[in-house]
Amino acid sequence: MRIGYLIPEFPAQTHAFFWREAQGLADSGLQVRFLSTRRPAQDTSRHAFTATARAQTAYLFPPSLRTALKLLLTRPRRALRALAYVAGLTETPPHRRAVLAGLLLPAAHLAALARREGLDHIHIHSFANAAHLGALCHRLGGPPFSLTLHGDLPVYGRDHAAKVAEAAFVTAVTEPLCAAIRATCPGSTPHHLSMGVDTERFAPVVAAITDGPLRITSIARLNYVKGHACLLDAMAALVASGHDLTYAIAGDGPYLAEIVAKVAQLGLGSRVTLLGPLSEDGVLALLRASDVFALTSFGLGEAAPVAVMEAMACGLPVICSRIGGTGDMIADGRDGILVPQQDVAAIAEALTRLGDRATRHRIGQAARATALARFDYRHKAAELAALIRASQA
Repeated sequence: MRIGYLIPEFPAQTHAFFWREAQGLADSGLQVRFLSTRRPAQDTSRHAFTATARAQTAYLFPPSLRTALKLLLTRPRRALRALAYVAGLTETPPHRRAVLAGLLLPAAHLAALARREGLDHIHIHSFANAAHLGALCHRLGGPPFSLTLHGDLPVYGRDHAAKVAEAAFVTAVTEPLCAAIRATCPGSTPHHLSMGVDTERFAPVVAAITDGPLRITSIARLNYVKGHACLLDAMAALVASGHDLTYAIAGDGPYLAEIVAKVAQLGLGSRVTLLGPLSEDGVLALLRASDVFALTSFGLGEAAPVAVMEAMACGLPVICSRIGGTGDMIADGRDGILVPQQDVAAIAEALTRLGDRATRHRIGQAARATALARFDYRHKAAELAALIRASQA
């Protein structure tokens, strides 16, 4: 089988998982054609695969007007069916439906590309407008498509039932997200299929035991809801009571200035390092040089964070908010520690527990075992390949 693999604005800094999964699909016997919406800015990905990914990806915006119009004019009945899909989006207000009608051109471009390149199926890693694009392409004669949900449904717009009804199958990266699809789209049967990491590459190393500070690491976009401020408040309280801690923050984003100001306000300048965005090699090196991984997010948008899986694969004990699918990923107290959202005292208590080397070792070993059993990308890609093949039977 030859499949299209569509990721919006690919490749970006957070897209290492997609590159790995595509490799896993190829290892499972599928031919993978990378597809995307718009070409991202040049500096949005620091990974080694970035240049190769760009060269191997077909971008649908802006569409080829000649190709799209030719397909629409030669398939008028299908074009009407596609328009009927947009008109039937009852949760979307009329002015937004008019905007979505503009997706007919890139959808026609995609249908023509799929026909020309012999694509048997298109898998779309989005529940937003890219899902509408897949539905329109299918109505225009393109191949069947499937969807993966990566976060809370409200983040991805409206009319999810219409998207799901058109899809051959849908998956979600956590069980709570599967439940949300079932509740929002009556009759749907989503598959729980989490993301995965390379557990052979992301693995622990034997490090010399030192008596230095507890080295904490976060790898996440610098956004208010990622909870860096909560971790910094907890760290400041512990430092004031005599604990020795350092904190390395990897990532970039709109909250950078606020984090810098927060660090200065708390007097933590000598203990906090801002590393900016890192390549996969940089992420691996950072995790192997750390004692604890923390992700104290709150609100909407977090599902099954790949950075947490990578940290667990490296044998690090993790501190995570109870958010999205972290309760599925982590058994509290066994292979990680879960804390309530924005609970500075609970974060401080978790850091205190992990200040004990034996506790860190025990939880880190369990985290590694969990990653091997549940998060290896090869197993996850094989599951997705099996779903795609079954949908074609």
